[in-house]
Amino acid sequence: MSSKLDFIPKELTSLKEQGLLVNIRVIDSPQGAWLTVDGKKVLNLCSNNYLGFANHDVLKRRAQKAIEAFGVGPAAVRTIAGTLTLHRELESRLAHFKGVEAALTFQSGFCANLAALGSLSGPEDVIFSDELNHASIIDGCRLSRAKVVRYAHCDPQDLREKLRSETSARRRLVISDGVFSMDGDIAPLPEIVAVGTEFDALVLVDDAHGEGVLGQAGRGIVDHFQLHGKVDLEIGTLSKAFGVVGGLVAGSRQVVEYVQQKGRPLLFSSAVPPADAAACLAAVEILEKSGDLVERLWANTRRFKEGMRALGFDLGRSETPITPVMIGDAKLAGAFSRKLFEEGIFAMSIGYPTVARDKARIRVMISATHSDRDLDFALEIFGRVGHELAVLH
Repeated sequence: MSSKLDFIPKELTSLKEQGLLVNIRVIDSPQGAWLTVDGKKVLNLCSNNYLGFANHDVLKRRAQKAIEAFGVGPAAVRTIAGTLTLHRELESRLAHFKGVEAALTFQSGFCANLAALGSLSGPEDVIFSDELNHASIIDGCRLSRAKVVRYAHCDPQDLREKLRSETSARRRLVISDGVFSMDGDIAPLPEIVAVGTEFDALVLVDDAHGEGVLGQAGRGIVDHFQLHGKVDLEIGTLSKAFGVVGGLVAGSRQVVEYVQQKGRPLLFSSAVPPADAAACLAAVEILEKSGDLVERLWANTRRFKEGMRALGFDLGRSETPITPVMIGDAKLAGAFSRKLFEEGIFAMSIGYPTVARDKARIRVMISATHSDRDLDFALEIFGRVGHELAVLH
């Protein structure tokens, strides 16, 4: 008699045969330029710790002080008994940092997207979403129950045509990643804003990989393009460049207040713990004082990319520290990642469904914590493995 769970081993076997079975490696050290992974010391080219804040002494001290002052957990949702003075202080500083009237924090960037899209749109509305937007945007669209129209990647003209074809919606909302997490390219936000304005549509940007990376001292894509006041809502994360965990929305006081009243992740899930809020606040304060870490991040990015292109690697359309090393075949990408690990580099392969089936890659994440010596070591190993596996010719 067949078991109702017989499909599971078959599906797992199929994933393994396609080279798509996820191998979760275990880390036994703080995040930094080097990690201890599965008991082995390796150069970290994997994490989103752009500025090195995940193990920054100032952030750690502030987190420890917050635990002594507030305990380890809020024990409630924000709207009942979970909002601390730390949360409000962080939101005030984030609003100032971003140059907006107000900001609201969440448990993650994923939750921030769910809250924003679930609040601002519904079954009578249409959301226009870039075809390569992050999964959190896709799931936020699903939560909203709005009609979703995908437009061609970073194509304002296609967006215009799609907006023109939808005339009966109560509201039209355009959303795009600011920096696309798999390819590292930057959305043409000035053109998107212009098209949105033309059709009186709300414009939202998910700046998860732009926070701490683009703009003055990491203020993000809106600052990068000098579009202050022209984007209806910025959505971001505190778990990448800020080095901790959490999400945010930032914009006019009225829009942020509306998301606070309607956003389900805020209404029905416990608040961010005190230590995390305090550490995020410390990160914002550091960036307010200096953009040195952001400048170092970009210097490292230029050095690594120039070296990789000189070796002959295809880095796709990346414009940011996100550096996809295009391989194509998922099995080959997996073999490349394993060989890198053997040689002392931690850089994971990424395949379907995160990227298209024929677009498997090694996604390299550059950090301000990397030294020139680290990057030169990485280039040497990438070149060697590239030739061994015939990725380079």
